[in-house]
Amino acid sequence: GKAKAMVVTNSREHAVRYKLAFDKYLQANNYNDIRSLVAFSGKVELSDFPDDSFSEVEMNQGIKEQELPEKFASDDYQVLLVADKYQTGFDQPLLHTMYIDKRLSGIRAVQTLSRLNRIAPGKQDTFVLDFVNEPEEIYEAFKPYYELTDVEEEPDPHRLDELAYTLKQWQIFDSSEIDQFCEIWYRNRANPTGGEHKKLNSILDRVIERYTELEEEEQALFKSQFSSFRNLYLFLSQIIPYSDSELEKLYTFGRYLLSKLPRSQNEPAVKVDDEVELKYYRLEKISEGSIDLRQGETNALSGPKETGTRQQEEDTNLSTLIEKLNERHGTEFTLADQLFFDQVQESAIANESLRQAAKANAIEDFEPVFKRMLESLFVERIEGNEEIFARVMNDEELRENLSAEMIKVVYERIVDESHGQSET
Repeated sequence: GKAKAMVVTNSREHAVRYKLAFDKYLQANNYNDIRSLVAFSGKVELSDFPDDSFSEVEMNQGIKEQELPEKFASDDYQVLLVADKYQTGFDQPLLHTMYIDKRLSGIRAVQTLSRLNRIAPGKQDTFVLDFVNEPEEIYEAFKPYYELTDVEEEPDPHRLDELAYTLKQWQIFDSSEIDQFCEIWYRNRANPTGGEHKKLNSILDRVIERYTELEEEEQALFKSQFSSFRNLYLFLSQIIPYSDSELEKLYTFGRYLLSKLPRSQNEPAVKVDDEVELKYYRLEKISEGSIDLRQGETNALSGPKETGTRQQEEDTNLSTLIEKLNERHGTEFTLADQLFFDQVQESAIANESLRQAAKANAIEDFEPVFKRMLESLFVERIEGNEEIFARVMNDEELRENLSAEMIKVVYERIVDESHGQSET
């Protein structure tokens, strides 16, 4: 229930028309839990509304342009209709689905579709429904920036029913077990009780007991077929309005069964491919500089700048901080990880709430405010830094020591900058 969608329209006029049509449709169908925002510049006049002009602020019920990203991030809005704006540089991890009604090519296609490329808790996939562009055009757009962008065979909707039938022929589970599982799961999906968890697991355990009686090759085939069904249903259900609830229940049941099935001897206990690539990318980025996909000159990689009047104490340098953490907690942070801590620190210094708190309070009173904000600052920088993030979040003592060291730098920088502005 947290996912958000973006509709990429062809022009400012189209954005206005989409907004009018969305609001009319939502109201007509009593969709009180879905609301849309629109983003376009200036004012737009429509031929069929000769006495009216439309602006972003007015259509968003008074929400100012600079407030829009924050409002869209809240639980109040789920769909963002855009015309050019927010197709690049927009970072919203909950963005899951994108509807494309605009010609895209080259770097513009890469930048637009990459708005979905952010991780968030519970976000296991993304979805794009493109009404305009051909698959080959998008393929050509992405190809220069990726070593491998294979185009797979297009999915066949009829294959879904075939897989569902094949899975039932194994007689590893029956319809009554799926019904029991889904009745419990959908009853209290947001916050299942301990008793409900036990019932769900007991149903899965009975199925797993039958699964383990199969030969190893049969186990692998069953798991492969169920995985194919899960992936195919997840994709097709986005664009085909299935009226068969049995397929939805089988998909839900399969999601949790597959995660609990025992691994075979040939399956790796840990999937390391993504982790290795992720670490390599992070180190490559630090050593080589920022990769700018736009044609022409690249932007310089700028570091934090000291603008205060007082000098930093030597023991607050990040390189010294990393040495302290490694020595005290047995961690293996390197100077390359300095970028992550640099970014968190600069985000804290730029945060308006923290700036107001630092200006109005002594450091002792500022400390609890900073600690409450620290986790969200780490979350903002999680992409490409999952290992550091996990280490900090899972070790309370490490997080406390890191907070104690960073707060000095953040507080002094804010106070110094404020002092310098006052003197000016």
